[in-house]
Amino acid sequence: MEPVDDWQAAIAEAGELTGPIAAAVVDEHGDRGKRAIEAVGEGRVKRYRDFTVVVGHDDEYVIEDGECTCADATYNLDAEDPSERCWHAIAVDVADAVDAVDHHDMWYSEVREFL
Repeated sequence: MEPVDDWQAAIAEAGELTGPIAAAVVDEHGDRGKRAIEAVGEGRVKRYRDFTVVVGHDDEYVIEDGECTCADATYNLDAEDPSERCWHAIAVDVADAVDAVDHHDMWYSEVREFL
């Protein structure tokens, strides 16, 4: 099989996350890509009326316009390099592309009060 250069375009064309596409995500994003794929597979990308949230191991992270509230995004990534993204933001892109977002018809801001 041909290597995948643009995993987002490849997912859009295939409509699913194939082995070569998953390999391309990991090639581009390393461990962050692997963690993103795992989160999607485990149904941890959730869309509420107000936010999209990725459930991490210690907390839930709000993704809005491709930006994340996690410490990795805040402290470790180069803001000038759009290819550097945390695994939560990558997971949202993958989940959106393969229609694997868990939709909730409620406000996250209300749900968060109970957590």
